[in-house]
Amino acid sequence: MVDVSQFKQLQKQSAKSFNDQKALIKKVMAGREMTCSTCSGLLQLVLPEHSEQPGIKCQKGCTDIQLDFTG
Repeated sequence: MVDVSQFKQLQKQSAKSFNDQKALIKKVMAGREMTCSTCSGLLQLVLPEHSEQPGIKCQKGCTDIQLDFTG
């Protein structure tokens, strides 16, 4: 049986992670220089014109957030 308090903690962690990632995406798309939390390399916005897998990535590939650019 699942412990309700553990499930609530997991929900809380998931929501924080989602909101942190959403904030990071907004900052990068606004042109701010942000760094990868793993390798400290600069994050780059890769547009659909330049790749079949657009998103936000660091050069080493530690951060790889794929974005859907549909309009």
